[in-house]
Amino acid sequence: MRTDNETAAFATDPAFARLYPFAGHYLDLDGLRYHYLDEGNGPPVVMLHGNPSWSFYYRNLVLALRDRYRCIVPDHIGCGLSDKPGDDRYDYTLARRVDDLERLLDRVAPAGPLTLVLHDWGGMIGMAYAHRHPERIGRLVILNTAAFPLPPAKRLPLALKICRETALGTLLVRGGNAFSLAASFVGCKRHPMPAALRRAYRRPYDSWRNRIATLRFVQDIPLAPGDRGYELVSAVAAGLERFRPLPTAIFWGERDFVFDRHFLAEWQRRFPAAELHRYPDGGHYILEDLGEEIVPLIGAFLDRTRPGTGTTP
Repeated sequence: MRTDNETAAFATDPAFARLYPFAGHYLDLDGLRYHYLDEGNGPPVVMLHGNPSWSFYYRNLVLALRDRYRCIVPDHIGCGLSDKPGDDRYDYTLARRVDDLERLLDRVAPAGPLTLVLHDWGGMIGMAYAHRHPERIGRLVILNTAAFPLPPAKRLPLALKICRETALGTLLVRGGNAFSLAASFVGCKRHPMPAALRRAYRRPYDSWRNRIATLRFVQDIPLAPGDRGYELVSAVAAGLERFRPLPTAIFWGERDFVFDRHFLAEWQRRFPAAELHRYPDGGHYILEDLGEEIVPLIGAFLDRTRPGTGTTP
């Protein structure tokens, strides 16, 4: 895993600090350092990233909201500034991710309603937490993600299939950083990332050892009964209806090669009253691609549906 000194050097590099100007915190998870941001005051907004990104993805949303909301943004184990243990020290599964999040929120925000902001794997992790604690969830912001099995009309992209199932995929992801590298180039469509941002997204994944979570996330995708995590995903999907009355906003980049129109259609079917913003030229990293437009809209949605404003259902 990354040592304390390596982590400190990464986080305090001046060029990086200008992009990510936060003082991080750590929760000890049985000897593993679980990094998270805890910025601002007010109703808690929990932002959950996916693969192969990290809390860096939410930096501009945190800056925009922390004057009136408390922004809690973890780096999943193996990601960002969290430790990156081998399989002998950590079980890289969805259930363990939910356990980690539960321990964090029990420590830092043990009571009251939470707003979840969900992207990529963050959707499954966040909604699995919500499945355990439905009484804690007050609002949802959904960003190119899922909380249900692969829609029937959607096939797993070949690139993910190779990464998930073959030795070549392991070599490409852990040896060549192919997954993070490709995502940094194709994740934004309207506004491709400049080189400095691409480097920042990839920086935590700088060695074979430190790319373990990038690969394990792909290998953990549950596609069929019998796959690890499939029962949990199915249970979460079956319980989504209970969250339908909550204020919910969806922001969707339609040029996402994984979370495409099939996933959006499934969200619309399950949350027909959700506020929907769809972007035909937006990519997977929708907050990065169209952040100047979307970040203010998320802020406005939260302000408009904040308890006590008289506009919540």
